[in-house]
Amino acid sequence: MWRKKLSVLAVASAVTLSLTACGGDDSGGEDASTEITGKGPITFVTGKDTSGFVQGVLDKWNADHPDEQVRLIELPESADAQRSQMIANAQTESDEYDVLNLDVVWTAEFAANRYVIPLPEDEFPLDQMLEPVVETAKYLDKVYSIPVQSDGGLLYYRTDLLKAAGVSEPPKTWDEMKEICEKVQATPEGKNVACYAGQFEKYEGLTVNAAEAINSAGGVITDESGKPNVNTEEAAAGLDFLVQSFEDGTIPKEGITYMEEQGRRAFQEGRLLFHRQWPYQYALANGEGSKVVDKFAVAPLPGLDGPGVSSLGGHNLGISTYSKNKETALEFIKFYSNLENNRDYVVTASQAPVYTELYEDEELNKQLPFLSILGDSIANAQPRPKVVNYGDATIAIQDAAYAALTGDMSTEEALEQLQGDLEEITADQQG
Repeated sequence: MWRKKLSVLAVASAVTLSLTACGGDDSGGEDASTEITGKGPITFVTGKDTSGFVQGVLDKWNADHPDEQVRLIELPESADAQRSQMIANAQTESDEYDVLNLDVVWTAEFAANRYVIPLPEDEFPLDQMLEPVVETAKYLDKVYSIPVQSDGGLLYYRTDLLKAAGVSEPPKTWDEMKEICEKVQATPEGKNVACYAGQFEKYEGLTVNAAEAINSAGGVITDESGKPNVNTEEAAAGLDFLVQSFEDGTIPKEGITYMEEQGRRAFQEGRLLFHRQWPYQYALANGEGSKVVDKFAVAPLPGLDGPGVSSLGGHNLGISTYSKNKETALEFIKFYSNLENNRDYVVTASQAPVYTELYEDEELNKQLPFLSILGDSIANAQPRPKVVNYGDATIAIQDAAYAALTGDMSTEEALEQLQGDLEEITADQQG
């Protein structure tokens, strides 16, 4: 079933990209800066390596490549800050950054502005990877990055607290989740445990959570033609879930400051019953220092009338246009993205694999019982708006959602503002 859904999502992603990219700033020409030449030391630029996996891969490479060492450059935890620093580096034409770990939603922007170069598609086993994941690496039918990690949102929940409250199954809807919270909080074990949290600080995580809420209520941010269509009753029902959850205490007040790591720490410290999070949390929550080891499980995200919809996440590796050692960078990406390392990434950091066969690996499924749920999450995921001016689009989504969550605007006012902003941002991108 999930294979079929992945194929459908791949088609939808490709259609959305082609329609929203009509106004791109890519003439299709090549120049000397795209030539893959030069060997020598390079840098790998990524967000903070909370798992330790990244440095381990670099150590393996460096042991075999004494003249082509890779140095890790860690950027802030915030995806917005990572994007800003990568763009700033490219705009100064600096050769400090070589291999970039890109969020999947940055592809069109980085490719259209020539911050990264086209890569030789035939030198990578893309046919062995999930189709919708591969589509995130393309812009105008060219491959600009190579998938190394996919992502789908999951609902983490405390199995011990549900059991103490006599609840046998995780929730499928938002109403069910709130009902379970009331039961758990009425028990001695759950008295001081907050109900639910996600990522609600004003950054890319809020775009994801707002999009998931809207999609999970049957709404969209942009329709199948790539046009904004967020000022609807369905979208309002989704955003209202988040607004009302802050108002009624389902989401604790401090949840408005949560990014991935703040929420992860709250869950691992036993302060949350339910947590919307990416798969990387699974290994950490079962690791040293966690108070919830063997006391939690994962389920699909809940929605308005049934299981919800995740935003499609993940990361791909691209090569900076201004790298002096692009040949080494290309070989390093081949090494980093190979099947063996991708399998290790799943085991070490509980990240979503990009190779199809890993979701069917019996040994992996024994070690990581959430893998099939994760596969379904990715299969059902919706891509965020794929636009060249994605930075402007995500800021507009964050501004509107944050205003609604903090009470500065009503849901209706926020969505009306967002519709207008997105129409302006995408006006020159409709083919």
